[in-house]
Amino acid sequence: MLMARQGRHGATRRQPKGVAFDRWLDRVVTVAVLTALVVGLAAVAAHWLL
Repeated sequence: MLMARQGRHGATRRQPKGVAFDRWLDRVVTVAVLTALVVGLAAVAAHWLL
C-alpha cells in the first residue's frame, strides 16, 4: 500500500506568522515565573527570619 505524501501535521508545528507572538509570549511567561519564584523565596525567607 502506497500512501500519498502529505504535509506535516502536529501540535508542535510552528506557523511563520506566529513566531513573533510566540517569542513575546515566551518572554512574558519567563518573567512571570521568575517573579513568582523571587516573591515566593522572599516570603519563605521572611517567614523564617521573622
